[in-house]
Amino acid sequence: MPTKSAAQRRAEARVAYDAYLATCPSRQLLERMGDKWTTLVVNALADGPQRYAELARRIAGVSQKMLTQTLRALERDGMVTRMVTAAVPVRVDYALTPVGRDLLPVLAAVKAWSERHIEAVLDAREAYDAAQASRAG
Repeated sequence: MPTKSAAQRRAEARVAYDAYLATCPSRQLLERMGDKWTTLVVNALADGPQRYAELARRIAGVSQKMLTQTLRALERDGMVTRMVTAAVPVRVDYALTPVGRDLLPVLAAVKAWSERHIEAVLDAREAYDAAQASRAG
């Protein structure tokens, strides 16, 4: 039986990718894309490279730990690049890769949808909570 290269094994696996299967690696990407910090970081980088401090200022409420973890995860997944420029002090910029740019319209749409529908969601939550309280009482 001939051995297969990693590229051949990946090509065969692509045919079998199905996020409904528990073992499908695409679930890891779905988990990453469903993270609020990922959505905000990718959208923040839409206009071009930014420094860490710029991202931290733009994304209110993100802790240093969460921003660092999110940027590292996005870099590992090939969605963000980290560019270090030798200077005093050292300059580090983050930018979307082609894969990250391809994801941008999807996450921008999710962000826009949430901003557009938050009032309806808040109203629905209030009505649901009131109905639950009246059933319990």
